[in-house]
Amino acid sequence: MPSSVPADIPETAKATRTAAAPRGPGLSLLGSELKVLFGRRRTWALLLALAAIPVLIAVAVKVSSAVPPGRGPAFLDRITQNGLFVAFTAMLVSVPLFMPLAVGVVAGDTIAGEANLGTLRYLLVAPAGRVRLLLVKYAGALAFCIVAPLTVGLAGAAIGAALFPVGPVTLLSGGVVQPAEAALRIVLIAAYLAVSLAGLSAIGLFLSTMTVVPVGAMAATVVVSVVSQVADQLPQLDWLHPWLFSHYWLGFADMLRQPVVWDSFLDNALLQAGYVAVFGALAYGRFVTKDILS
Repeated sequence: MPSSVPADIPETAKATRTAAAPRGPGLSLLGSELKVLFGRRRTWALLLALAAIPVLIAVAVKVSSAVPPGRGPAFLDRITQNGLFVAFTAMLVSVPLFMPLAVGVVAGDTIAGEANLGTLRYLLVAPAGRVRLLLVKYAGALAFCIVAPLTVGLAGAAIGAALFPVGPVTLLSGGVVQPAEAALRIVLIAAYLAVSLAGLSAIGLFLSTMTVVPVGAMAATVVVSVVSQVADQLPQLDWLHPWLFSHYWLGFADMLRQPVVWDSFLDNALLQAGYVAVFGALAYGRFVTKDILS
């Protein structure tokens, strides 16, 4: 019996459609999206670049003289006493530029990348529909938002333990926790940053529906991130600061208190949820009316 998949459909689209039968279009499409996303060399290059940040910090501190207190990023002067502070320092350093850059690349490629390759129309031939495809693409971007800060945190803890002594960690509130609980704090900070990047991912998804040139959507997403952070530093825009999606990005210091202060986490989650709702709706409005044959 002849195959129902046209011979000229690209291989990625064929795989997605073929896998849809046994498990249902939603789970199949999500599994295919995650497999493609984390099977790309570009994704691994982004994660390796993020992992290189704590390695660079740890090696620089190891080969240099003692860091004077108050110089450089927060926690930098504590690394020689406790290697776990490499993870805290690296996550702090990577938040303003490197993580948004990586997330912008992934989110900006979600729809525009498929359109550019010519696979978008074939994905929509599968029994998925535009709304489900949009949700799956955003879920893939969110998965990267989870993996990216975890990569920085775990790489920082690993290189810190390899180059420096590891012991009880003195928190910002003055309390002391054992290394196992300090590792849990690293995971909490990674979760905080994953939530922080959810709004930017939604913006990138929306921008990705606006063009068939993925580089344009990627660049626009990164620019929006930079503009938001610059605006957050201007005192003349104090009234706007609480509404900027980057406003709470550095609020994860509350994860280093005893007990943990959840106020900033909840405020951040609520703000990001608002951005996801607004830009998700805009992406939906654009995508369901998008001419995929153009």
